[in-house]
Parts: sequence; structure tokens; C-alpha cells
Amino acid sequence: MHHTGGPGWRITMDTSGPMLIALYIRDAAGLDSAGHPALSHVLPKIRPSDHAHLVADVGGPSALKTEWEAWWDQLLKAHPEMSPELGPPGFRAFSNSPALRRVLQAHFGAALSWARERRSEYATMEAEREAGGGVQLLQDMVDDRLLAVDRAARDFTLTIIELPLTEPRAWYLEPDKIIMSSSLVSQPELFRSYVQPVVDVLV
Repeated sequence: MHHTGGPGWRITMDTSGPMLIALYIRDAAGLDSAGHPALSHVLPKIRPSDHAHLVADVGGPSALKTEWEAWWDQLLKAHPEMSPELGPPGFRAFSNSPALRRVLQAHFGAALSWARERRSEYATMEAEREAGGGVQLLQDMVDDRLLAVDRAARDFTLTIIELPLTEPRAWYLEPDKIIMSSSLVSQPELFRSYVQPVVDVLV
């Protein structure tokens, strides 16, 4: 996790274990375009398989998509907490989502291993950024905006959630969250093009 801040404001960058697991489940179940915002696939790519037979008697693929989207919405609202709790093997918190519960039971072990690998990669990348001053750009963006408006910053917090996504871009979730491909910070101009407009609004 990385923090940048000043009087009354703070920007946090981190990844999310629960969201990594959710995205693995989404891609493994072939739930393309599920969720708001509809994020691109994860890297490394997860091979999807047909889950129609698994969820046929609990609402089918459409129920699975609806249940996954409700879970994703909860994860976004609760971040950085994990809600609902993932409790294998029964996944009791998902008793009202029977299709999703079955898919979680089928894939949880693989999803957890995959998410742990991504978290480990993120920790390495974060350490490299710290050493190379890679996150100074956030401070620079706030400073540039403060110079333009010629006043102190309003109080604000901004949370940037980095995930290993195929598209090098960001998705703004009003009022104070951004989901971002973790490759974006290594492309400063592109990174600024997504984050500066949000900083301008908040500052």
C-alpha cells in the first residue's frame, strides 16, 4: 500500500485480494462484461469454462451473472474490508446466491492461489516503485492543481485500486475510487491522463 498526502487530503494506492478472487471467478465462469464498471480480463489470462451444467438447477448462467454482480458491488463498497466473508468450504455468506456459491466451491482453491501470486507480484512492483520514486507523480498532480487554483486543497481522500487487467486504463467510480490496471503507473503520460481529471475535481 502506498500513501501520498498533505493537509486534509490523502491518496492511497493498493491492490485487493477479495477483488482478485472475484475477477478470477468472473473470468473462469466466462462472465464477460459482468459488473459495473465492466473491467477487461485479468492477466495472466484465465481459461473460461462452461458452467451451465453446474448452475442449471439454481437459475442458470443469468442467475450466476446477477449474483456475481451483486458480490462485486459489495466488494467495491466495502473496500478495503472483505465483505461478504469468504468462508470455504460452505460459503455461508453466499446462501442467497446459490449459483455463485457452487462456482466458488468449484474454483476457490485455484482462485486463492492465483490471487496470492498476483499479490506477491504487486508487492515486488510496489517496492520497485518506492525505490525509483514512481509514485511522486501523484504529489505532482495535486501540486499542479493547487498552483492552478491558487488556494489550499479541499479535504479529500482518493483510493486507487490496482488490478492486473489486460487494458492499460482506469475506471473512475464516483466519488472517491479509481480502479486501475496495475501496468498504468509505468506509463506516466497515460496514468496522468486518467488520474489528473479526478484530482482536479477533488482538489
